[in-house]
Amino acid sequence: MSTSTTRSAPTAPDDTPAAPGTPRAPGDAVPLLSVRDLSVRFRRRDGAHIAAVSEVSLTLRPGECLALVGESGCGKSVLASALLGLLPANAETRGSALLDGGLDLLTAGERTLSRTVRGRRVGLVPQSPAAHLTPVRTVRSQLAETVRELVGPPRADLATATVAAAERAAFPADHLDRYPHELSGGLAQRAATALALVGEAPLLIADEPTTGLDRELAERTVDELRGHTDAGRGLLIITHDLAAAERVADRIAVMYAGRVVELADAGPFFGTPGPRHPYAAGLLDALPERAFTAIPGMPPELGDLPTGCAFAVRCRYATDRCAEPPAPRDGLACHHPLTGGETRE
Repeated sequence: MSTSTTRSAPTAPDDTPAAPGTPRAPGDAVPLLSVRDLSVRFRRRDGAHIAAVSEVSLTLRPGECLALVGESGCGKSVLASALLGLLPANAETRGSALLDGGLDLLTAGERTLSRTVRGRRVGLVPQSPAAHLTPVRTVRSQLAETVRELVGPPRADLATATVAAAERAAFPADHLDRYPHELSGGLAQRAATALALVGEAPLLIADEPTTGLDRELAERTVDELRGHTDAGRGLLIITHDLAAAERVADRIAVMYAGRVVELADAGPFFGTPGPRHPYAAGLLDALPERAFTAIPGMPPELGDLPTGCAFAVRCRYATDRCAEPPAPRDGLACHHPLTGGETRE
């Protein structure tokens, strides 16, 4: 697995909040994002509920990249949608998500989110970029509008600034006059990334930003996203691409069945002693460059979760204790944590 040296976000005792919408110096004590006990439930027509996200707590500090990883359907993208107020009408949320120590994203109204948060204080690289691009407008038109609204260059410089914004995400200038339906999946991803980077938002959420990209371009993309953390900005990257996560993340949050089951520094997680949760270890062991061994079984349905540990039916270490839900402690929710010496094959 190819890697580059990741940068730790230093800490300092300064707890003075920055002005809204501006990046803060790395080391500020007040997190850019503080999520506490966030839960998301979807009401079904039959009255039942689907527990998509359950009691998630995490923080993102200035100058830091946090990677949220896990199998499809574990709740990663739902969490991102909750932070930006993009959930459907049948969603119910609990908990809090404080932006820069002040605004609660879960209770903020649509007017506030649309006018002062999205694109300005929180940028988004969406999971389905084609669905977020306006189908009847060219990429150039959409990118120019975003540059004009968020950057405000002189009219004479707008065309040049638009091309520069495209180049930042490796979007080819000779494709700027194409419509979204004329783009490949990879080009649509690059267009969405370019749009998200324009505003230099203090917090950037990138949801599967390497989808449809070859390895070289994926590495270039995550390196550009990692550069967003300069000057005290923060990056929350949601990804299946563990190579990308290892390349740029300072910390790793592992989600399973709607819960964060492990939160760890990236270096020890990918290196020694390795993951502490058996599920997290299984994710790494499934990589071709590692054991190339799949995790047995399938994730549980979020509408029919067990009362105890949701991973127990797939876990070789499960015992009767796992009939009770493990309480999160020191960044881990597991009754049988690994110590680094176990044979996992």
